[in-house]
Amino acid sequence: MSEFLSLGISTTVVDKLRGYGIATPTPIQHRAIPIIMKDMDTIAQAQTGTGKTLAFILPILEKLNRKEGHIQALIVTPTRELALQITDEIEKLIHDFDDINVLAVYGGQDVDRQLKKLKNHPQIVVGTPGRLLDHIRRETIQLANVSYLVLDEADQMLHIGFLSEVEDIIKETPASRQTMLFSATIPPEVKKLANKYMRTPEYIQVEKVQGPADNVKQIAIHTIDRAKQATLIQLIETHRPFLAVIFCRTKRRVSKLYEILKSHGFPCDELHGDLSQTKREQVMKRFRDAEIQLLIATDVAARGLDVEGVTHVFNYDIPQDPESYIHRIGRTGRAGMKGLAITLYSTKDRPTLDLIEKELNIRINKQNLGNANKEKETQPDTSAKKRQDGQQMKNVHQKKNGERKHQKKNFARKKPH
Repeated sequence: MSEFLSLGISTTVVDKLRGYGIATPTPIQHRAIPIIMKDMDTIAQAQTGTGKTLAFILPILEKLNRKEGHIQALIVTPTRELALQITDEIEKLIHDFDDINVLAVYGGQDVDRQLKKLKNHPQIVVGTPGRLLDHIRRETIQLANVSYLVLDEADQMLHIGFLSEVEDIIKETPASRQTMLFSATIPPEVKKLANKYMRTPEYIQVEKVQGPADNVKQIAIHTIDRAKQATLIQLIETHRPFLAVIFCRTKRRVSKLYEILKSHGFPCDELHGDLSQTKREQVMKRFRDAEIQLLIATDVAARGLDVEGVTHVFNYDIPQDPESYIHRIGRTGRAGMKGLAITLYSTKDRPTLDLIEKELNIRINKQNLGNANKEKETQPDTSAKKRQDGQQMKNVHQKKNGERKHQKKNFARKKPH
């Protein structure tokens, strides 16, 4: 008998899962599904990539009243990308179900188009806080009959300042609802939210943070704040990444660094929450096609980012915690390729760096810029193996994109005329 069947998932849905190559529940699914099926409030601490989306989607699909045409399940996410990913997962599973509808609502999408789709009476709505509140205020979305509320990536939602919006949304739902909170970390603000709005929740924690992949080399370079931009530029010119993601702490810092790098002639673009959905999709396509080599991003915008051929990650701003560090440097070293993660840190950042090392049980090689460049000279990345890896990645992109001549782009600064 299928393990999903033993968790209470129906044969029809199990067959759908099999069709997508999913036969065995992940640890988070195995532990969360039975609890959610029992109508218990649930706090699940699990990293991205552990299968947490199906952990709440599957029991919700089983418990929906398909005869009712009102919103029964509300899934709140921090980003448009995550809202679309979750909606896509649900749509795959309900493809042949004429009596279940799902709708994604998020900023950057035409409101009138969303209003038309709301006339289909979706039982499941997946949305970002800002756009959900917009619909609530317009009275185009009614949450009075919501039975299931999911707060996904709760730590990220609160980290980027959505606490008041999330609370306003929760207050629109009935007190009798079942609440499920999924989060990679459980910081104090998440605990406070849970204590305020959840009823004796069951707590689940699975798969504590794993260390970085062995094929990702890690370096931390000491600098001072006013020298940060020059340090990064020198590192880019020295290492000449094929594709690199550069992480900044805030949207404003992303935009500022983007303007600086662009003015120096680097083929780059920015990715953060203030961009329209269309613009974000265009940026990601250009990056995947290697039309730009540097993607400057916030943590939230880069959640789930999986691009073939990323050779380098630069932590322009130090990650806020070990989970963020793992998430960031996991953008490189994919599919067995080698990757390099370079973290810039100042003296005031040292305690955070020490915490990351302690929590992950790793030692990050600490250098100053001179030593890093010297190492580059004595152990060049242009060794036979590196050249081979780089050529393989270029071949992949050239095959994918026809005869694009992105290899003509380089990281030399523009010469003044």
